Order: sequence, then C-alpha cells, then structure tokens
Amino acid sequence: MAPTAPPQTIADPVDCSKVPCVALTFDDGPGRYTQRILDALEAADAKATFFLIGTQIRAYPQLVKAEAAAGMQLGNHTWDHANLTKLTRAQQLAELTKVDRELAGLVGVTPVFLRPPGGALDKAEKVALKRPIADWSVDTEDWRTRNTAQTIKAASAAKPGDIVLMHDIHASTAAAVPQILKNLRAKGYHLVTLTELIGQHPTLGIAYGWGQKPGGPKHR
Repeated sequence: MAPTAPPQTIADPVDCSKVPCVALTFDDGPGRYTQRILDALEAADAKATFFLIGTQIRAYPQLVKAEAAAGMQLGNHTWDHANLTKLTRAQQLAELTKVDRELAGLVGVTPVFLRPPGGALDKAEKVALKRPIADWSVDTEDWRTRNTAQTIKAASAAKPGDIVLMHDIHASTAAAVPQILKNLRAKGYHLVTLTELIGQHPTLGIAYGWGQKPGGPKHR
C-alpha cells in the first residue's frame, strides 16, 4: 500500500467563479525542459498543473521537489504512460498507486487528479478508479507540431475556464511558455492550478473538460 499522505492542497486559491482564469497543464514530465517552464511560470507569478509519469519522477526527483516548492499542482499520469483501457483493474490501480507512493515519499502529498494518457478511459473505468479525471478544452497539439509559434497561437486562444494541454518534455513548448503567459496576462486572465479552476472539492469519477468562469457553469 502507498504511504499515508494528504492530498495536495493549494495555498490562497484564486476564486475562478469571480475572476477569469485559465489552467495551463503539462503532461509527460518532468524532463530536461521542465525547469525552463518552471522558471517562466515563477517569473510571471503564474501557477500550472504538471501531470507526472512515475518513471520520470524517479529520473528527475529534484524537479518534482521544485515544482511542489513553487506551488505548482502535481497530477497522476500513470507510472509509465500506460494505455489504461488495455489493462486489468488491478494493473490500472498499480499504475496509479505507484505514482502516489513515489510522490508521497518525495514531497509528502498525493495527487488529486488523474489524467489518463491520451485521455483514454471509459465511463465505467472513471467511476471504478474513484479519482477526479482531468480532461482538457484546448489541445495545443504541441507533441505533434513541435512548433513554438503554433503552440503559442493555440494556447493564447484560451478563454476563461479553459484547461490547456501541453507537454513539458519538448523544447518548442518550453520556448513558447513565456509568450503564452504574456498573452494570457494581457487579456486579464489568472493562470491557476486545476484545483483552483475546478474548485476545492472535485467529484470522484467525473472527467473535467473545463472549469469555473465568472457567470458561467462550474464545469463539464
């Protein structure tokens, strides 16, 4: 069993039901470009959510510690980027609890959200795994294009309540982040964690495609 560790909490959360917010999320790390992204976020006083792969946590433990120390949210992206739909329930749980165990031992918290690789998880599996699921509303396709300008354009088009999908393992994405932050800040948006965007008590088994926005529905 994983060591007992509390779910990660967010200090002084922004109320995204009252002010316009966007959640930037980064998958598949940490990796060799993560620190550049983290530096840009900190310089802009922005927060983000990093969905971590277990093997990468083990390879880059100091980066995970740096993310947590900077107030970034840490999410579960399975141990080795497994397609969860191809696994038995026991194998699915093993993929997730190994990440929980690694983070509990390293930074003393367990992740709140699960993002299945590729978003691949059917409705019954979402319910059975008993975790809030992080989907997205803006897919920058940075993993496919590996193009800084295209990543900037896609992410900068985000609207209040959007969850933006990127990957912190690509140099082109790391290069895009400072301009993305500048563009979204210029629109008056707060760059927040997923918990801030969705709310402090997400529902188990629900897949969240976007979060709160002033005057709008809470999530979908």
